[in-house]
Amino acid sequence: MSDLAEALGAAVADRREDAIALTQALVRIPTVNPPGENYRAICDLIAARLAPQGFAIDFVRGEGAPGDSDRYPRWNVIARREGARPGPCVHFNGHVDVVEVGQGWTRDPFAADLSDGRIWGRGTCDMKGGLAAAIVAVEAFLALRPDHAGAIEISGTADEETGGYGGVAHLAERGWFSPGRVDHVIIPEPLNKDRICLGHRGVWWAEVETFGRIAHGSMPFLGDCAVRHMGAVIAEMEESLFPALAARQTAMPVVPEAARASTLNINSLHGGQEERAADFTGWPSPCVPDSCRMIIDRRFIAEEDLSQVKDEFRDTLERARQRGRDFRYDIRDMHEVLPTMTEADTPVAAALARAVEARLGRRPAFVVSPGTYDQKHIDRIGKLKNCVAYGPGILDLAHQPDEYVAVGDLLDAAAVMAVALAELLEGGAE
Repeated sequence: MSDLAEALGAAVADRREDAIALTQALVRIPTVNPPGENYRAICDLIAARLAPQGFAIDFVRGEGAPGDSDRYPRWNVIARREGARPGPCVHFNGHVDVVEVGQGWTRDPFAADLSDGRIWGRGTCDMKGGLAAAIVAVEAFLALRPDHAGAIEISGTADEETGGYGGVAHLAERGWFSPGRVDHVIIPEPLNKDRICLGHRGVWWAEVETFGRIAHGSMPFLGDCAVRHMGAVIAEMEESLFPALAARQTAMPVVPEAARASTLNINSLHGGQEERAADFTGWPSPCVPDSCRMIIDRRFIAEEDLSQVKDEFRDTLERARQRGRDFRYDIRDMHEVLPTMTEADTPVAAALARAVEARLGRRPAFVVSPGTYDQKHIDRIGKLKNCVAYGPGILDLAHQPDEYVAVGDLLDAAAVMAVALAELLEGGAE
């Protein structure tokens, strides 16, 4: 390990309590998405942290993006510090939103308690711990290299959990991630500290609706039940579609192993009358449901063509309709993302790999994520290929109850990012 790498590791270790406190502060702002709460508050926290260290601050609202409203504005923060001499720009991007809490927690999801060497709470792993680690990495680097070359950027962005359209996509469309302005991007998503993520599978979301005819629930033979029609669709999916998807395997190094197959998740299902309001204490009326809606989340591999993915699902609907339950249906695209994967020898991936080996004493694994993240927008819209994900946290803990990030992983990842930053900006100069 070089003298600079050792010094950066020591500088990160000296900031252990600060890294814990910053992670806790970020988690204690409940930025649950949907609907997208407290975005400005968490952006203000990041800005207040970085502005005294010489970072110029920009707040950018994702106006016009899905979900943006005056009640739930999609705020993003971008902090940039110019160096003392020309050089490349290294950008650390972290999303600030978290998913719903869900059931099964044994701890307060927004208390960010520290115990057993772990910080517990919603977003600790995915990915406020990673954002904190990136900030601490930059601060450790600046303590040793205040007159660095190039520029350093840190962004906190909105809506990654719902596609990133009010966050990184909005920024990329406006040039914030254009080549020439930014050279290297590290997204500290929780892919495990000894793995570097080169990209992700593709995704297609769609809403399927089956139609029937309303009638009195005591005389269902006078109506046509849309829920039963959807049941036929699901039965056909179980019989033909799910086995076909499971049989397909990709050459992409997707983790975990089971995600190397094509997959489909039924994200939600609703038929009949709308759910009762929380303050309504009565009973539903007896009606045959004339509509049933299902949202599907189809993850596809690089070896599949998106048009074929869509055609295959439409064929499944047709088989269900023709097998004794003739019904009307509609299918509506929601959003779609093509698979993406950068090369392992790109400068940012190679620098991180050397830094991981120096810190952990072993070469990292190069992997691909089962789910998409904001690299898709930096690649497709920003046209910047030199982007990877690397950060602390265990991938399997994302979106789970009792989510946590280990303090040791937080510090290891911060040290790795600090060493990679030094190499990318200054060639790791002593």
